[in-house]
Amino acid sequence: MDMKLEVVVVPVADVDRAKDFYKALGWREDADFAAGDGFRVVQVTPPGSGCSVVFGSGITSAAPGSMQGLYLIVDDIEAARSELIDCGADVSEVFHDEGGVWHHAGTEGRVSGPAPDRKSYGSFASFSDPDGNGWMLQEVTTRLPGR
Repeated sequence: MDMKLEVVVVPVADVDRAKDFYKALGWREDADFAAGDGFRVVQVTPPGSGCSVVFGSGITSAAPGSMQGLYLIVDDIEAARSELIDCGADVSEVFHDEGGVWHHAGTEGRVSGPAPDRKSYGSFASFSDPDGNGWMLQEVTTRLPGR
């Protein structure tokens, strides 16, 4: 049986601020529904993604900004970083991990610049939305077998 991850809930404090932020990044607005009891759901989708992001009022008990480790896979990390900066996001420099496998939590083990030889899966950059939900860009140029 196929199982597809299609929606991730991101906790925010201010729905309109979050909506403006993600739309400024060029993400498509799929839905914005409200009910009279203060319930509201907004769905946006990053360009080229099969998975959308949902945020709103009354849809999660998670604290605003508590979602970390959300990954956006790109085939050119420098171009993606530049595009996000042009759209208003505060994106870190491109980095790779000192061990060369996967980045450590936080900023531990970060080495400035892309992975040596631009090794697929090895280069990263990070940014946060206005609430502090943490996003990572990861450069993937060649998929591992089975993908």
